[in-house]
Amino acid sequence: MSVELVHVYRGDLVESIHRGDIVLVNHKGEILDAYGDPYKRTFWRSSAKPFQVIPFIEAGGIDRYKITAAELAIMTSSHGGEKRHVTLIKQLLKKMDKTLDDLKCGRARPMYEGAYRQLLQENIPFSQGNNPCSGKHSGMIGYGLLSGLDLDSYTELKHPIQQKMLKTIAEMTDLQSEDIDIAIDGCGVPVFGLPIYNMALAYAQLAGGDFEHPRKEILAIIAGAMTKEPFYVAGTTRLDTILMEETSGRILAKLGAESVYCVSIIGEGIGFAMKTEDGSYRALDAVVPDFLRKHGYISEEEHKRIYKRLPIQIKNHRDEVVGEMRSVLD
Repeated sequence: MSVELVHVYRGDLVESIHRGDIVLVNHKGEILDAYGDPYKRTFWRSSAKPFQVIPFIEAGGIDRYKITAAELAIMTSSHGGEKRHVTLIKQLLKKMDKTLDDLKCGRARPMYEGAYRQLLQENIPFSQGNNPCSGKHSGMIGYGLLSGLDLDSYTELKHPIQQKMLKTIAEMTDLQSEDIDIAIDGCGVPVFGLPIYNMALAYAQLAGGDFEHPRKEILAIIAGAMTKEPFYVAGTTRLDTILMEETSGRILAKLGAESVYCVSIIGEGIGFAMKTEDGSYRALDAVVPDFLRKHGYISEEEHKRIYKRLPIQIKNHRDEVVGEMRSVLD
Protein backbone atom coordinates (compact mmCIF):
# COMPACT_ATOMS: atom_id res chain seq x y z
CA MET A 1 0.00 0.00 0.00
CA SER A 2 1.31 3.44 -0.94
CA VAL A 3 2.53 5.69 1.87
CA GLU A 4 2.76 9.44 2.38
CA LEU A 5 5.90 10.81 0.74
CA VAL A 6 5.34 14.56 0.35
CA HIS A 7 3.28 17.17 2.22
CA VAL A 8 2.39 20.37 0.43
CA TYR A 9 2.10 23.29 2.84
CA ARG A 10 0.26 26.56 2.40
CA GLY A 11 1.34 28.60 5.36
CA ASP A 12 1.46 26.18 8.30
CA LEU A 13 -1.33 23.93 7.05
CA VAL A 14 -0.87 20.76 4.97
CA GLU A 15 -3.04 21.44 1.93
CA SER A 16 -2.16 18.38 -0.19
CA ILE A 17 -0.48 15.00 0.28
CA HIS A 18 1.33 12.91 -2.33
CA ARG A 19 1.62 9.19 -1.69
CA GLY A 20 3.77 6.67 -3.44
CA ASP A 21 6.09 3.67 -3.33
CA ILE A 22 9.89 3.50 -3.39
CA VAL A 23 12.36 0.63 -3.51
CA LEU A 24 16.17 0.64 -3.35
CA VAL A 25 18.05 -2.47 -4.50
CA ASN A 26 21.57 -3.62 -5.26
CA HIS A 27 22.71 -5.54 -8.34
CA LYS A 28 22.18 -8.84 -6.48
CA GLY A 29 18.50 -8.02 -6.13
CA GLU A 30 18.66 -7.40 -2.39
CA ILE A 31 16.23 -4.76 -1.13
CA LEU A 32 18.17 -2.11 0.81
CA ASP A 33 15.21 0.10 1.69
CA ALA A 34 11.56 0.49 0.77
CA TYR A 35 8.58 2.74 1.39
CA GLY A 36 5.14 1.43 0.63
CA ASP A 37 4.98 -1.57 -1.70
CA PRO A 38 8.37 -2.47 -3.25
CA TYR A 39 6.56 -4.67 -5.78
CA LYS A 40 4.01 -2.09 -6.89
CA ARG A 41 3.13 -2.77 -10.53
CA THR A 42 2.94 0.17 -12.88
CA PHE A 43 4.04 1.14 -16.36
CA TRP A 44 7.73 1.94 -16.73
CA ARG A 45 6.95 4.62 -19.30
CA SER A 46 9.98 6.67 -20.34
CA SER A 47 12.18 5.39 -17.53
CA ALA A 48 12.63 2.31 -19.76
CA LYS A 49 14.36 4.33 -22.48
CA PRO A 50 18.00 3.74 -21.43
CA PHE A 51 17.36 0.03 -22.01
CA GLN A 52 15.42 0.49 -25.24
CA VAL A 53 18.55 1.86 -26.91
CA ILE A 54 20.44 -1.40 -26.23
CA PRO A 55 19.33 -3.11 -29.49
CA PHE A 56 20.59 -0.15 -31.53
CA ILE A 57 24.01 -0.39 -29.89
CA GLU A 58 24.18 -4.18 -30.17
CA ALA A 59 23.38 -3.90 -33.89
CA GLY A 60 26.47 -1.71 -34.36
CA GLY A 61 24.68 1.63 -34.48
CA ILE A 62 27.34 3.68 -32.70
CA ASP A 63 30.06 2.84 -35.21
CA ARG A 64 27.76 2.77 -38.26
CA TYR A 65 26.38 6.25 -37.66
CA LYS A 66 29.31 7.71 -35.69
CA ILE A 67 27.04 8.43 -32.75
CA THR A 68 28.21 11.07 -30.28
CA ALA A 69 27.56 11.00 -26.53
CA ALA A 70 24.94 13.74 -26.94
CA GLU A 71 23.14 11.77 -29.67
CA LEU A 72 23.13 8.61 -27.57
CA ALA A 73 21.88 10.59 -24.57
CA ILE A 74 18.99 12.02 -26.54
CA MET A 75 17.99 8.51 -27.63
CA THR A 76 17.42 7.75 -23.93
CA SER A 77 15.68 11.05 -23.26
CA SER A 78 12.40 12.65 -22.48
CA HIS A 79 13.80 15.95 -23.66
CA GLY A 80 12.18 19.34 -23.22
CA GLY A 81 11.71 20.05 -26.92
CA GLU A 82 14.08 23.00 -26.76
CA LYS A 83 15.87 24.28 -29.87
CA ARG A 84 19.08 22.43 -29.00
CA HIS A 85 17.12 19.21 -28.60
CA VAL A 86 15.31 19.55 -31.92
CA THR A 87 18.53 20.47 -33.73
CA LEU A 88 20.26 17.37 -32.37
CA ILE A 89 17.33 15.11 -33.33
CA LYS A 90 17.51 16.43 -36.89
CA GLN A 91 21.29 15.89 -36.92
CA LEU A 92 20.85 12.33 -35.69
CA LEU A 93 18.19 11.51 -38.27
CA LYS A 94 20.27 13.03 -41.07
CA LYS A 95 22.99 10.47 -40.32
CA MET A 96 20.38 7.79 -41.00
CA ASP A 97 19.13 9.57 -44.15
CA LYS A 98 15.83 10.22 -42.39
CA THR A 99 13.84 13.31 -41.35
CA LEU A 100 11.36 14.27 -38.66
CA ASP A 101 8.55 13.11 -40.93
CA ASP A 102 9.83 9.53 -40.60
CA LEU A 103 9.15 9.55 -36.85
CA LYS A 104 5.77 8.07 -35.89
CA CYS A 105 5.79 9.51 -32.37
CA GLY A 106 3.38 12.30 -33.28
CA ARG A 107 3.71 16.05 -32.97
CA ALA A 108 3.75 17.34 -29.40
CA ARG A 109 4.13 20.54 -27.45
CA PRO A 110 7.54 20.91 -25.81
CA MET A 111 7.80 19.78 -22.20
CA TYR A 112 9.84 22.87 -21.40
CA GLU A 113 7.45 25.77 -20.87
CA GLY A 114 9.92 28.32 -22.27
CA ALA A 115 10.17 26.45 -25.58
CA TYR A 116 6.39 26.05 -25.70
CA ARG A 117 5.80 29.77 -25.22
CA GLN A 118 8.44 30.69 -27.78
CA LEU A 119 6.81 28.52 -30.46
CA LEU A 120 3.43 30.09 -29.71
CA GLN A 121 4.87 33.62 -29.90
CA GLU A 122 6.57 32.86 -33.21
CA ASN A 123 3.48 31.04 -34.54
CA ILE A 124 5.57 27.94 -35.25
CA PRO A 125 3.65 24.63 -35.19
CA PHE A 126 4.79 21.81 -32.93
CA SER A 127 6.79 19.10 -34.69
CA GLN A 128 7.83 15.52 -34.05
CA GLY A 129 11.16 17.00 -32.94
CA ASN A 130 9.42 18.69 -30.01
CA ASN A 131 8.03 15.33 -28.90
CA PRO A 132 9.96 14.14 -25.83
CA CYS A 133 10.08 10.63 -27.31
CA SER A 134 11.62 11.62 -30.66
CA GLY A 135 15.04 10.37 -29.54
CA LYS A 136 13.69 6.94 -28.63
CA HIS A 137 11.92 6.68 -31.98
CA SER A 138 15.13 7.69 -33.77
CA GLY A 139 16.90 4.82 -32.03
CA MET A 140 14.17 2.39 -33.04
CA ILE A 141 14.42 3.53 -36.67
CA GLY A 142 18.19 3.18 -36.51
CA TYR A 143 17.90 -0.37 -35.20
CA GLY A 144 15.40 -1.18 -37.95
CA LEU A 145 17.72 0.15 -40.64
CA LEU A 146 20.69 -1.79 -39.29
CA SER A 147 18.58 -4.96 -39.19
CA GLY A 148 17.12 -4.50 -42.67
CA LEU A 149 13.54 -4.25 -41.36
CA ASP A 150 10.55 -2.59 -42.96
CA LEU A 151 9.68 0.56 -41.02
CA ASP A 152 6.10 1.17 -42.14
CA SER A 153 4.57 -0.33 -38.99
CA TYR A 154 7.50 -0.10 -36.60
CA THR A 155 5.32 1.11 -33.72
CA GLU A 156 3.12 -2.01 -33.62
CA LEU A 157 3.68 -4.69 -30.98
CA LYS A 158 3.95 -7.47 -33.59
CA HIS A 159 6.72 -5.64 -35.45
CA PRO A 160 10.21 -7.16 -34.97
CA ILE A 161 11.49 -3.86 -33.54
CA GLN A 162 8.91 -3.88 -30.74
CA GLN A 163 9.39 -7.59 -30.12
CA LYS A 164 13.11 -6.90 -29.71
CA MET A 165 12.29 -4.06 -27.30
CA LEU A 166 10.10 -6.39 -25.22
CA LYS A 167 12.74 -9.13 -25.17
CA THR A 168 15.45 -6.68 -24.08
CA ILE A 169 13.28 -5.19 -21.34
CA ALA A 170 12.47 -8.68 -20.03
CA GLU A 171 16.15 -9.61 -19.95
CA MET A 172 17.19 -6.42 -18.16
CA THR A 173 14.47 -6.71 -15.52
CA ASP A 174 14.92 -10.43 -14.84
CA LEU A 175 11.39 -11.21 -16.03
CA GLN A 176 9.78 -13.32 -18.73
CA SER A 177 8.14 -11.43 -21.58
CA GLU A 178 4.77 -12.91 -20.64
CA ASP A 179 5.13 -11.45 -17.12
CA ILE A 180 5.15 -7.91 -18.53
CA ASP A 181 1.90 -6.01 -19.07
CA ILE A 182 1.60 -4.26 -22.42
CA ALA A 183 -0.31 -1.08 -23.26
CA ILE A 184 0.30 1.85 -25.62
CA ASP A 185 2.50 4.76 -24.61
CA GLY A 186 1.88 8.43 -25.36
CA CYS A 187 4.13 8.22 -28.42
CA GLY A 188 2.31 5.23 -29.92
CA VAL A 189 4.66 2.35 -29.15
CA PRO A 190 4.15 -0.47 -26.61
CA VAL A 191 4.83 0.39 -22.98
CA PHE A 192 5.82 -2.10 -20.29
CA GLY A 193 4.09 -2.78 -16.98
CA LEU A 194 6.11 -4.43 -14.20
CA PRO A 195 6.98 -4.12 -10.49
CA ILE A 196 9.07 -1.13 -9.45
CA TYR A 197 11.43 -3.67 -7.82
CA ASN A 198 12.40 -4.95 -11.26
CA MET A 199 12.82 -1.41 -12.55
CA ALA A 200 15.22 -0.68 -9.71
CA LEU A 201 17.10 -3.90 -10.43
CA ALA A 202 17.68 -2.81 -14.04
CA TYR A 203 18.97 0.57 -12.85
CA ALA A 204 21.28 -1.22 -10.41
CA GLN A 205 22.80 -3.02 -13.41
CA LEU A 206 23.01 0.28 -15.30
CA ALA A 207 24.91 1.74 -12.33
CA GLY A 208 27.86 -0.55 -12.96
CA GLY A 209 30.41 -1.52 -10.34
CA ASP A 210 32.53 -4.45 -9.27
CA PHE A 211 30.34 -7.20 -10.68
CA GLU A 212 29.89 -9.03 -13.95
CA HIS A 213 27.00 -8.58 -16.35
CA PRO A 214 26.72 -9.80 -19.96
CA ARG A 215 25.94 -6.27 -21.11
CA LYS A 216 28.31 -4.48 -18.75
CA GLU A 217 30.21 -2.67 -21.51
CA ILE A 218 27.08 -1.52 -23.31
CA LEU A 219 25.45 -0.35 -20.08
CA ALA A 220 28.59 1.63 -19.25
CA ILE A 221 28.40 3.33 -22.66
CA ILE A 222 24.77 4.29 -22.07
CA ALA A 223 25.36 5.52 -18.52
CA GLY A 224 28.44 7.42 -19.64
CA ALA A 225 26.55 9.25 -22.38
CA MET A 226 23.65 10.16 -20.09
CA THR A 227 25.84 11.51 -17.30
CA LYS A 228 28.18 13.30 -19.70
CA GLU A 229 25.33 15.03 -21.55
CA PRO A 230 22.55 15.46 -18.96
CA PHE A 231 20.95 18.39 -20.80
CA TYR A 232 20.05 16.05 -23.64
CA VAL A 233 18.47 13.53 -21.25
CA ALA A 234 15.95 16.13 -20.04
CA GLY A 235 16.71 19.85 -20.26
CA THR A 236 16.28 23.22 -18.60
CA THR A 237 14.85 23.18 -15.03
CA ARG A 238 14.43 19.39 -15.10
CA LEU A 239 15.22 17.20 -12.09
CA ASP A 240 17.09 14.58 -14.17
CA THR A 241 19.51 17.13 -15.58
CA ILE A 242 19.94 18.95 -12.28
CA LEU A 243 20.76 15.76 -10.35
CA MET A 244 23.35 14.65 -12.89
CA GLU A 245 24.93 18.10 -13.20
CA GLU A 246 25.15 18.81 -9.48
CA THR A 247 26.69 15.41 -8.71
CA SER A 248 29.08 15.49 -11.69
CA GLY A 249 27.45 12.34 -13.07
CA ARG A 250 27.69 10.27 -9.89
CA ILE A 251 23.89 10.05 -9.95
CA LEU A 252 22.05 8.98 -13.11
CA ALA A 253 18.35 9.83 -13.19
CA LYS A 254 15.47 9.27 -15.59
CA LEU A 255 11.86 10.40 -15.45
CA GLY A 256 8.89 8.41 -16.70
CA ALA A 257 5.39 9.68 -17.41
CA GLU A 258 2.82 9.63 -14.60
CA SER A 259 5.65 10.27 -12.15
CA VAL A 260 7.70 7.10 -12.41
CA TYR A 261 11.30 7.82 -11.46
CA CYS A 262 14.47 5.74 -11.57
CA VAL A 263 18.02 6.39 -10.39
CA SER A 264 21.40 4.66 -10.64
CA ILE A 265 24.21 5.23 -8.15
CA ILE A 266 27.07 5.06 -10.62
CA GLY A 267 29.85 2.63 -9.79
CA GLU A 268 28.01 1.13 -6.81
CA GLY A 269 25.61 -1.32 -8.45
CA ILE A 270 22.64 0.30 -6.73
CA GLY A 271 19.39 1.54 -8.21
CA PHE A 272 16.07 2.81 -6.98
CA ALA A 273 12.65 3.22 -8.52
CA MET A 274 9.54 4.99 -7.35
CA LYS A 275 6.01 5.80 -8.43
CA THR A 276 3.92 8.67 -7.14
CA GLU A 277 0.39 7.36 -6.68
CA ASP A 278 -1.39 10.38 -8.18
CA GLY A 279 1.09 10.82 -11.04
CA SER A 280 2.22 14.23 -9.78
CA TYR A 281 5.63 15.29 -11.03
CA ARG A 282 6.08 18.01 -8.41
CA ALA A 283 6.34 15.42 -5.65
CA LEU A 284 9.53 14.08 -7.24
CA ASP A 285 11.36 17.38 -6.73
CA ALA A 286 10.72 17.17 -3.00
CA VAL A 287 11.30 13.48 -2.33
CA VAL A 288 14.09 12.29 -4.66
CA PRO A 289 16.88 14.59 -3.38
CA ASP A 290 15.85 13.86 0.22
CA PHE A 291 15.95 10.11 -0.40
CA LEU A 292 19.44 10.40 -1.90
CA ARG A 293 20.68 12.51 1.02
CA LYS A 294 19.10 10.15 3.58
CA HIS A 295 21.17 7.26 2.21
CA GLY A 296 24.37 9.29 1.84
CA TYR A 297 24.43 9.24 -1.96
CA ILE A 298 24.60 13.03 -2.13
CA SER A 299 26.21 15.44 0.32
CA GLU A 300 24.46 18.14 2.29
CA GLU A 301 26.02 20.76 0.03
CA GLU A 302 24.87 18.94 -3.11
CA HIS A 303 21.40 18.65 -1.60
CA LYS A 304 21.27 22.41 -1.02
CA ARG A 305 22.43 23.19 -4.57
CA ILE A 306 19.89 20.79 -6.06
CA TYR A 307 17.01 22.21 -4.00
CA LYS A 308 18.03 25.74 -4.94
CA ARG A 309 17.36 24.88 -8.60
CA LEU A 310 14.00 23.15 -8.00
CA PRO A 311 10.53 24.68 -7.53
CA ILE A 312 10.07 23.48 -3.95
CA GLN A 313 8.44 26.71 -2.84
CA ILE A 314 4.77 27.40 -3.52
CA LYS A 315 4.26 30.86 -5.00
CA ASN A 316 1.17 32.90 -5.79
CA HIS A 317 0.51 34.99 -8.91
CA ARG A 318 2.44 37.90 -7.39
CA ASP A 319 5.52 35.67 -7.07
CA GLU A 320 5.22 35.67 -3.28
CA VAL A 321 6.23 32.52 -1.37
CA VAL A 322 3.09 31.20 0.31
CA GLY A 323 4.12 27.62 1.11
CA GLU A 324 6.45 24.77 0.28
CA MET A 325 6.70 21.05 -0.42
CA ARG A 326 8.37 18.83 2.16
CA SER A 327 9.21 15.17 1.96
CA VAL A 328 8.15 13.12 4.98
CA LEU A 329 10.68 10.28 4.74
CA ASP A 330 11.50 8.71 8.11
